Amino acid sequence: MITAGDFRNGVTFEMDGKVMQVVEFQHVKPGKGAAFVRTKIKNVITGAVVETSFNPTDKFENATVERRDMEYSYLDGDLYYFMDNQTYEQEPIDGSILGDNFKFVKENMVCTISSYKGKVFLVEPPNFVDLAITRTDPCVAGNTATNVTKAATLETGAEVKVPMFIEEGEKIRIDTRTGEYLERAKG
Repeated sequence: MITAGDFRNGVTFEMDGKVMQVVEFQHVKPGKGAAFVRTKIKNVITGAVVETSFNPTDKFENATVERRDMEYSYLDGDLYYFMDNQTYEQEPIDGSILGDNFKFVKENMVCTISSYKGKVFLVEPPNFVDLAITRTDPCVAGNTATNVTKAATLETGAEVKVPMFIEEGEKIRIDTRTGEYLERAKG
């Protein structure tokens, strides 16, 4: 059990059947009246952020969110299979849990899997990935002088905007959080 008076940034607890994480907190002792804890808390499953106040003696269940690095293995129908690198067990995860940024993940990439009480709620791909371009239009002379971009299809099937000088077959680095081209991949 944890009391609201023990809240610190990053603490996770269970409230009304939901897993919440303290984003910000402030202990307030007004001149008149009882002290209280003003917080900004985030639902770790939905990502919704709420501001609320608690009595410092309010008690909540501790919530332990498990985060594991697992390697993406393969897709079978709507299930994506991930392998635990310690036990080598395969774990199927429904495609509806995966975010838009999963389109940048290819087989054998390590992702961070977050779960609560054994139920997976978040799959985080690496922040930066190097992927090859499988299709893009050729560069037209004269278009390289400005910040003109063109569409490119990556080996995972995802589409991104790249500078005009990037050619088919090149490897580029992508920021999976924004889906933007960063640079040519080194090596």
